[in-house]
Amino acid sequence: MQTLDRLKMELSNQQYFTDEQYIQFLTENNLLPENAYIKEDMQKQLLLTVLDVLEAVANDIDLMTSISTEFSNMGQAYQFIEMRIAQVKDKIASIPEPNEDYSCFSLMYTRGI
Repeated sequence: MQTLDRLKMELSNQQYFTDEQYIQFLTENNLLPENAYIKEDMQKQLLLTVLDVLEAVANDIDLMTSISTEFSNMGQAYQFIEMRIAQVKDKIASIPEPNEDYSCFSLMYTRGI
């Protein structure tokens, strides 16, 4: 599966933007849309892209009004987007850094006084 297709799947195949705009979001997060998606290497960047897309949707009133047709009002649509943004941020925070050495003592010696 290509990275662009995986981005669309993560966004529940909602066509918030054009493919060209999605490609721009991907390249801003150092992902190439035509590359095969490899979860171990690309998950964090893809989720950062999802976060960028959702924040752009939340900041675009015209786009929010078109989304609000799926909900009873724009307030519910905004709450849904904000809830989804929080979920994506939590998911990003739970992804371990590949080069980070975890130890129960690591924070004790890195904390500034």
